[in-house]
Amino acid sequence: MTQQRIAPALVPAFAPDGTLRASINLGNPILAKRGSAGGDPTGVSVDLAYEFGRRLGVDVELVVFEKAAASVDAVKAEKADLGFFAVDPARSEGLLFTAPYVLIEGSYLVPEASTLTENGQVDREGTRISVGSGSAYDLFLTRAIERAEIVRLRGAPAALAALREGEAEVAAGIRQLLEGEARRAPGVRLLPGRFMVIQQAMGIPAARGTAAQDVLASFVEEMKASGFVADALERHGIEGALVASAAQLPS
Repeated sequence: MTQQRIAPALVPAFAPDGTLRASINLGNPILAKRGSAGGDPTGVSVDLAYEFGRRLGVDVELVVFEKAAASVDAVKAEKADLGFFAVDPARSEGLLFTAPYVLIEGSYLVPEASTLTENGQVDREGTRISVGSGSAYDLFLTRAIERAEIVRLRGAPAALAALREGEAEVAAGIRQLLEGEARRAPGVRLLPGRFMVIQQAMGIPAARGTAAQDVLASFVEEMKASGFVADALERHGIEGALVASAAQLPS
């Protein structure tokens, strides 16, 4: 595959100060995890950031956040030059997205003794759904849920704790993270299937322009087609995520 060429005139659109500042969200373990012994984070988003910086011919600075919402806000405010986000209409203002490079399932976790057995039963009166505030599944459920109550908490750990402490009947989150919680300690189980597909894409501040968006979009497509994304997922031991293709996207 021919490697994408980036016109030198477009480099300042991504790295106006000569360094590419990549916003990294540690709240999604499929994308990035904290580095060992105080080192840099690792993960598919980190690998993509460094590869794009290499293509631009500039150094990369990782700007690290614990929550997706903070990572999004940093790019919108141009405190970072690009980021890795779930595509959602609520995030469209102030950002320009690529097509997704990874698809992740959003699922529900319930107590072992819960009478809930399928996703369609969750949206009913008296059910409290704990979520990480500002997450992709929070934004989706805010539009989709009509009868249940959404309890927004500071990050996924707090949402899981609320379920175990009886402050919520259901916890919503990334399927891989919920599977890990179920393995970590007994007393909870996943509902089968998924309630949404989270489309993870790259994004830049809208002020950087559509020419820069086109360059980044081409980069993402090359990274998927070349096997770079698939190799990164395998190298970092990630399960439960798929390399995105048009055929897999929800209609």
